[in-house]
Amino acid sequence: MTTETSPSISFTPDVPSPEVNFNLQVHLKNENGRLLLLLPPETSSELATVTATTWTEMWQELKVRLNAGERFWQSNAEVDLIAKDRLLDVRQLQAIADALSEVDLQLKRVYTNRRQTALAAATVGYSVEQQSSVTSLHKTTPEKASSSAEPLYLQMTIRSGVEIRHPGTVIILGDINPGGSVVAQGDILVWGRLRGVVHAGASGNTKSVIMTLQMEPMLIRIAEYVARGPENQPTQFYPEVAYVTPQGIRISRTIDFDKSQLI
Repeated sequence: MTTETSPSISFTPDVPSPEVNFNLQVHLKNENGRLLLLLPPETSSELATVTATTWTEMWQELKVRLNAGERFWQSNAEVDLIAKDRLLDVRQLQAIADALSEVDLQLKRVYTNRRQTALAAATVGYSVEQQSSVTSLHKTTPEKASSSAEPLYLQMTIRSGVEIRHPGTVIILGDINPGGSVVAQGDILVWGRLRGVVHAGASGNTKSVIMTLQMEPMLIRIAEYVARGPENQPTQFYPEVAYVTPQGIRISRTIDFDKSQLI
């Protein structure tokens, strides 16, 4: 495998997550060409004397926001749901998606710092960015950022068009299909076939690794290093690990891998 310049890919780490200010109301706004649906927080230290918005109250307000007044969006526009610390299950996420669909909007991505919400969104098939409440408050080094978040475990197949983001290590019990992508500030471990696009050490940590039972990636990235999958697939597969060396990204059989090889 040879290193090369990375093509334009949706998971480029230079694209920041939207910075938004929450209050106790549902908001739908256009920010820098992105349509954002902002939900009120589960809790707020600044508004501790105010009762938190219940799901029923939030749902009713969302319906009002979507159906009242002049629509400022184009038909079939994609929406990023900014859920932050609000806990949402599969049923509630589907209800939000259905409400958006009724007004010609499509739920595309979910931003959250709740593990349960991230799992629910990934299960339904939406792209997910799970953000760390610790790293969102202050800057840390890449190593500290990746260790501050607990690993994200997903028992599912990452289908085409689905993107998972997490500020720590991602462990997938399933496959990553072509067109699917995973971005992690820590390691990426795939207990299955890796045939999509993955980016470990996304915040610049070159000690991150990518491990999988069957390495067939379209493209892999560790920190700023990039490599494409081989044109000719091997006839036999072994559990393998991709890591960074002074010469670029290298792939070895897991049984032969030694952490001392990391730069």
